Order: sequence, then C-alpha cells, then structure tokens
Amino acid sequence: MPNNTLSHLTTSINSLLKKVVNRINYIKGLKVVSLKPNQPSRGNVLFSYRIEPFLLKAGQPIPHDHTWYWEVWRMVQTFLDLGYNVDVIQFYNDEFVPEKHYSFFIDVRHRMQELAPKLNRDCVKIFHVDIANMVFRNAAECHRHLELQQRRGITLCPQRYEVPNLGIEYADYGIVLGNEFTINTFKYANKPIYRVPLSNPTVYPWPEQKDFEAARKHFLWFASHGFVHKGLDLVLEAFAQMPDFHLTVCGPIKQEPEFEQAFHQELYETPNIHTYGWIDVTSPEFIEVSNSCIGTVLVSAAEGGAGSVITCMHTGLIPIVNYETSVDVHEDYGVLLKNSSIAEIQAAVRRISNLPIEDLKSMSRKAWEYVRANHTKENFAQVYRNTIEQIIENHSQKKQTSSKQLVSSDASGGLRLR
Repeated sequence: MPNNTLSHLTTSINSLLKKVVNRINYIKGLKVVSLKPNQPSRGNVLFSYRIEPFLLKAGQPIPHDHTWYWEVWRMVQTFLDLGYNVDVIQFYNDEFVPEKHYSFFIDVRHRMQELAPKLNRDCVKIFHVDIANMVFRNAAECHRHLELQQRRGITLCPQRYEVPNLGIEYADYGIVLGNEFTINTFKYANKPIYRVPLSNPTVYPWPEQKDFEAARKHFLWFASHGFVHKGLDLVLEAFAQMPDFHLTVCGPIKQEPEFEQAFHQELYETPNIHTYGWIDVTSPEFIEVSNSCIGTVLVSAAEGGAGSVITCMHTGLIPIVNYETSVDVHEDYGVLLKNSSIAEIQAAVRRISNLPIEDLKSMSRKAWEYVRANHTKENFAQVYRNTIEQIIENHSQKKQTSSKQLVSSDASGGLRLR
C-alpha cells in the first residue's frame, strides 16, 4: 500500500474515532446526576455546570487541569451540607426538562435563559460567572485580532468566541469568580452580585532554595488556548525585541496550528524564547520551570479570573498583568499594566528585572502570601457557603417584606380577588 494512501487511511480512521469519542462524551453529558443529603431534605437544587466529578469511580481523583471540576463538586457539596437534594446536569444539556419543584437553580452558561421560565416562580436563580460577559469578551477578542491584523498583516480566527447568553438577566443573583473587572461587565443587568475568590488546584511551599539572581531575567507565559485573546502574540513580540530577557511559553500551542505557523519564528527560532508546551501544574517540571523564572506575564483581552496567574503566584512568581485578567494585583507584589502595549510590557519586564534582590524576594513572597490567604480550596469553600447562606437570608427577608406589603395593601382597601 502506497505511503500516501496509508497516511490518508490513518487520518480518516483517527477522525472517525475522534467523532465516536466525542459522541460518546456528548451522550454521557446528557445524564442527570441526583444526590441526596445525609439528613432530611429541605428542598431540591438544580445545578447546570459540569457533571464529570460526579461520574468518577470510587477513589478516582477529581481532574486538576481546570478549577471548575473541584469547584462544582464543592458547590454541590455545600447545598448537600445545607440539607438539599441536588440534581446536576451538564451545562450544554439542552434536553433536560425540569419536573420538580426547585428551591435553587445554579447555571454557568445558557441554561438559565432556557430553563428559568419553566421553573416554579419561587425558585431562586443564581448565575455562576466564571467568565467575562460574552458580548464584552467577544468584542475584546475581535479587537485584539484587528490589532494583530493591522500590526502584522495577518488574519487569525477568534478561538474563544461564544454565543452571548442572557443568564444574568434571568437570574436573581450573580456569583463572580473574578474581581471588579468581571463584575463591571455584568453590572448592566442591575442584579445583586457576590464575589467568591477563585480556588487553585494545588498549593506549593515557599521556594526556599530559589536563586533570585539567576531568575531575574526569566519570565513565564502560562495560559490555555485562544492565544491572541490571551495576549501571547504581544508577549512574544515584546520578548523577541529583548534578547537579554528570556521567556518560557507553557500552553497547548499545537491546538492552534494557524497561530503556531504565524509565530513560528518567535516560538521556535528566537534564542531567548523557549516553547515548552502544555504542562501539568502538579508536576515537578512545573515547579522547575517556575523556580527558574522571576515573574509571569499575561495580558488577556477579558477574563472571569485568570486561574493561570493565580497558580503562578502560588509558586512565588511576580505577576505582570493587565486589568482585564481580573486578578487583584498590588504594587507591593506585582505590576498592573494600563494599556497592554508591547512597549509597556517591555518596560514592566525591565523594571522588575532591575530591582535589587531583596525587593524581588519581598515581592515574590508577598505574591505567594496573598494567594495563600485568598485563593485556596479552603477559602473558596468557606466564602461560597457564606455567600449561599447570605443569599438565603436576603431572599427570605425579601419574601417577608413582600408579604407585609401585600397584607398592608389588602388592609388599606386594595383590590382583592373574590
């Protein structure tokens, strides 16, 4: 069999297998996982998020490649601990039809606007925000692509585009994982919004043996796909013009062959840029990479809270980020960029690199201490429970106020049904 025929056959088989796997995973995603508390039930809760953590075999660990797997498990556990039955569906499950009376409905994407009209009227609807408002986000990504087109004369397709949803408009409350930036993209709906700090898959000990002198000119770019949206193009161009400063790139570069081709020279042919690819944050390799760097650089177009930056700060890396990453950064332990330009990135990198060793150690330590105090699984669990209890209390007070107003109106001669 000729090599080209064999290659074509292999490609076809791989494509077919991929379609079969995707179909199987889609069908799995249509399941409804029902859980009961270890006490008499006080009602039902519907979750539209991720079901993978609830399909694991006994002893199988929760995936750590994204914070949402553990977080949804913890959120569901919160309601179980409060005495509620919980039904969990996958966020894309468009076949589910509610047949129960639900006390709460929590959604992360498009099910809110679809299911809210079908739920009982007294159901408390909470929109769980893990991403910047989609209209803002899509516009921001398109603007980045336009800037790239004008700067380099190339057109790449947006990778993070999603159809806008109306979740916050149908919800009673919002819970946001990011900071003021993300909250502001949802303020238009005039709904009460609570902030719960993003968790982190793991924590790391303070790097006692780190050589700050050797690391002072080394930086890390670490994020997932959507490289123009995440600003990798800008960071690559910035470091390509600074041969004395080193950049390590950790991300799934192979997922975007068009970007890889467009920036092949920067990624693979520039001596001071080292492309590592995707990396497991629990691996020794990630600790080795982070210990060799002084800071992390991310200039995203829009985030619901950049978990990759939080992870890097947990290793003691100094963050150089923009406002749109939706991560709290103080001048004591990082740099908050104003316009995300190549020149501004370069200036920030040089400024950090030129600081005295004691200042670098101090900033690194404060970054590590900040995320240790705010972005852990324990803190997420506590703040999320406090938030749900606050929503329950606030909603109860609203119902009491509405009942009193109805009684008052009735007593004063208002219209009554007979």
